[in-house]
Order: sequence, then structure tokens, then C-alpha cells
Amino acid sequence: MVFMSEIGKSIRLDRIMNRNTKRTVIIPLDHGVSIGPVDGLLDMKTVVNMVADGGANAVLEHKGIIRSGYRGFGRDVGLILHLSASTSLGPDPNDKVQVARVEEAIRLGADAVSLHINIGSETEFQQLSLLGTTAKMCDEWAMPLLAMMYPRGPKIVNQYNVDVIKHVARVGAELGADIVKTNYTGDPTTFKEVVNGCPVPVVMAGGPKTSTDEEFCQMVYGSIQAGGAGVAAGRNVFQHKTPTKMVRVLCGIVHENLDPETALTKYMK
Repeated sequence: MVFMSEIGKSIRLDRIMNRNTKRTVIIPLDHGVSIGPVDGLLDMKTVVNMVADGGANAVLEHKGIIRSGYRGFGRDVGLILHLSASTSLGPDPNDKVQVARVEEAIRLGADAVSLHINIGSETEFQQLSLLGTTAKMCDEWAMPLLAMMYPRGPKIVNQYNVDVIKHVARVGAELGADIVKTNYTGDPTTFKEVVNGCPVPVVMAGGPKTSTDEEFCQMVYGSIQAGGAGVAAGRNVFQHKTPTKMVRVLCGIVHENLDPETALTKYMK
């Protein structure tokens, strides 16, 4: 027997993941809360349209931006409402708190919700509690949940260590996430351990702005070779000189299985 909530989640997941590849290219645009109106995020309408034109599966935003109408005007792009936040100006930027609820996502027409969880932070216990209760609400409302699982805190020596990343990814799945986003470990062999240890799709986090397109694309390609389910890239897209083309390159790697050189040659013209 298929429960109605499973049907609803399946329909919404189709809006943020490619139906054929079961992978996704998500462009997070939530940085205005954490680091302010940085370059690339001054004109939200334009950047949403540019990434949508590039073929992004979804954009990820906070509720105030969505209410302002920045979803992609006439463009077909999925929408993820971010439910947690902190700022770089606060006493502990790793302390993510709830700023929106699943019910708001429904009213705003979102296709999924997301939470940022910092494993190892001094408020880990509160963030884990929020993840668990939010997963329950998502099941009740048939809303997909993307958990951004990061190792950050006093005991974290290397946030790219495969054993640490395997652990934080598994926590997200264990507590009810439908998709987990986490750091790339640096190579396909170790990232495959992360994917194999997580029973839900694992999406690579875009991370800081890289020096070259080739460097970033090689990481994305490595994650796909390891069995990853795509990429969620913010600064490497919205701060790129041609965001639309960069998204097309990422879609080429994620959905067409192109290697970085081929994708860059094909789409970065």
C-alpha cells in the first residue's frame, strides 16, 4: 500500500531532482543572512532568472526573499525554503536556529525545505532535536527535507576527513532527511565511502569559491563518479562572471555524465 504522504513527497522530489538521472543541481541563494548582500546577490530577480535559464533544478532561499517574488519569473525552477539561520556577526555562527516552519513552505509554494546542521558545534543537541522534529513534520505534510550536514565545532580537526563526513551524512539520514548535502572529501574513492554509508541521496556542497572553473568542476565530477546525487553550489555559481553558463556546465556533468573538460568546452563558450 502506498501512503498519500509518499505520493506527495515523490511529486515534490520530481520538481527538485531530474526524473531520469535522479540527481540534482541546486543553487543556494541564502547567503544574505549569513554573510550579507555580497556580490552576486544584490539583484535577486536577475540571479534567479540566470540560474533557472541555465537549467538548475532548484534554488534555495529564505522566506523573505521568496515573498518578494524572487522565484524565477516565467522560468521553471524548483524552490527550496531554508528553515534555519545564523550570521557571521553573531557570537557563534555555528549555532543554527529555526527561522521558518514547514507550514510556511507550503503556503509559499515551496517544493522542499532545508536545514543546516553543524555536527560538533556547542549547540549540536538543539540542532539535532530540530532536525528530528522537522523530519516528522515533513512526513506529515509530504514535504521533502534536505539536510545540510556539516562537521563544525571545537573537536573538528579536519572538516573534509572521510570518517567525519561519513558520520555527519549518516546522522542526516538516520534522523529523517530525504537528501543529505555535505562536504566533498577530496577524491572519488573516499567520497564513495560517504555515499555507501548513507541510505539517502548525497549531494556535494559547493564550498568556498574556487580559483578556477576546472578545479570546481573536477570536484563535482568526482562526486558523481563516486555515486553522488548532484551538487548544491552557491558562490561558485552566483559569483561567477557568467552564472547561466556555469549552471549549464554543472548540469552537463551531473545529468549528462560529461567530464569537466567536455562540459566546459561545450557550455562555457
